[in-house]
Amino acid sequence: MEDIQSSLEPRKPSAWLSAIPFITLIALLSCTLYIFGSDSLGGPSQIVLLTASGVCIALGMGVCHIKWSTIEESIAEKVRESTIAICILLLIGMLSASWMISGIVPTLICYGIQMIHPAVFLLSSCLICALVSLMSGSSWTTIATIGIALIGIGRALGFEDGWTAGAIISGAYFGDKISPLSDTTVLASSSSGTPLFQHIRYMLLTTLPSMFISLVIFGIAGIWIGSSNLTESVDTYTEALNNTFYISPWLLVVPIITGVLIYKKVPTLIVLFLSSIMAIIQAIVFQENILMQIGGSADGAYSFEALFRGIITTFASSTSVDTGNALLNDLVSTRGMGGMMDTIWLILSAMVFGGAMTSCGMLKSFLEAVFRRFMKTRLGLVCSTVFNGIAMNLMTGDQYISIILSSNMFKDEYTRQGYESRLLSRSTEDSATVVSVLIPWNTCGMTQATVLGVATLTYLPYSFFCLLSPLMSIIHAAFGWKIKRHEEWRDDMK
Repeated sequence: MEDIQSSLEPRKPSAWLSAIPFITLIALLSCTLYIFGSDSLGGPSQIVLLTASGVCIALGMGVCHIKWSTIEESIAEKVRESTIAICILLLIGMLSASWMISGIVPTLICYGIQMIHPAVFLLSSCLICALVSLMSGSSWTTIATIGIALIGIGRALGFEDGWTAGAIISGAYFGDKISPLSDTTVLASSSSGTPLFQHIRYMLLTTLPSMFISLVIFGIAGIWIGSSNLTESVDTYTEALNNTFYISPWLLVVPIITGVLIYKKVPTLIVLFLSSIMAIIQAIVFQENILMQIGGSADGAYSFEALFRGIITTFASSTSVDTGNALLNDLVSTRGMGGMMDTIWLILSAMVFGGAMTSCGMLKSFLEAVFRRFMKTRLGLVCSTVFNGIAMNLMTGDQYISIILSSNMFKDEYTRQGYESRLLSRSTEDSATVVSVLIPWNTCGMTQATVLGVATLTYLPYSFFCLLSPLMSIIHAAFGWKIKRHEEWRDDMK
């Protein structure tokens, strides 16, 4: 087959041909979501992605004469690009489990529900996550640490998971979007050829209004939902946690050290690993009885074998702790690194689809055909960029691919029409970066849903910052605020 294909000239796929794998993906995903519901991420969605990949490969090789070696190389490259994300996911599973069993998260919950008034909880959650993410440059790290504690506090205060997760994600992605330490921020600026801090300053025009509106909504919602009749629930949670875990300010040492490591710009993988090791040491010191229980000690008596088994089980697989409160039992249960395997499988399947679509030229062909007619005006050009970023996230399942391809596809058109590169970089980040977390099969969407234990479609309606950012970019383009042609921009920069 390879020999036959080598004698044939590769053909550019038509827009209609390129749409077939995408239509297949959407149709099958709709069926799996309808039939399997929230269980669709445990295998059905992965099968759908691989099936759509097979359709793309068959059309690419059979109709467009693309060599299998070309497709294979593209898929391998996309999988290689996801390696660090997979490693981070495994360490996040390790971190979240160790922080829970060591008593760090229970301590944060106990103190948090006593200090944060229900009326300002959603507002406070959004602001706290925004600050942490801004300093760390990582929404993933923010959500995996402080986000987990805030979910617990929200449940204790009587807030629905969708509201709490929406506030956490809005804050985390605001900080990630404008932090100079963020890899997506650097990627968007470099892919479009825009200096980093010019890119960040220009993004503030759309990012700050989106965040302000989000904070207003969370503030009003907090006052509306929060009420004085939550005291009983708070007391029940606090009593159950105190009876199960050793709660002490000493357990906050690890979060503080973790914050220092983040501030010192220590690489994410190292921070997550060191924080997990420090947390399990605290578990040995403060929560020995829980580790014995996890390790299988029948009477809770100390034994090295049970201790060792408890440590490994905490890191690697599911654990459960009986607090005497059914809702709290679900909160303090952990899944470890093993709990991330469905997400990793989904990421790999998404990378296969993205690699196949890219190598066969179908991704670019389809999107160019869809948006070409709309790119003749300023508003049309920005709208095309924004919707392209969203479509890329839907089709490739990865925000990094979305950022790079969006920048490369539209760069020449922005130059031809005389618009500055910072308009391209901002439009790309206003869509490709923040929308990724709202798509269930995207690396960001599936990761945050797994870490928080809240389905993507559950928190989607409440992630106001992520929903408003693309809209704000389009509104700015419609009115032409601070959008200049090349000559005007150069004069403004002097």
